[in-house]
Amino acid sequence: MAKLEITLEQERLARFAKAMGHPTRIAILNFLAQRNECFFGDIHEVLPIAKATVSQHLSELKEAGLIQGTIEPPKVKYCINVENWKL
Repeated sequence: MAKLEITLEQERLARFAKAMGHPTRIAILNFLAQRNECFFGDIHEVLPIAKATVSQHLSELKEAGLIQGTIEPPKVKYCINVENWKL
């Protein structure tokens, strides 16, 4: 029997799935999908969790490549990373 090779696309999809494996992250993605961009405070304002927890979830989504953040001192602006959503 031939061995299966794990493709880069499969690894990428698994990384996305892991990042989206929490309901709060799905809520963040839905929130960002309704806007072109928004600041951290906008996201935190609509979620019933601590700022540190929001920050953790944003980091997971950013690390997976699903969102991107731009520093605009003293704030960070987030948006969907559209390029990585094209499968």
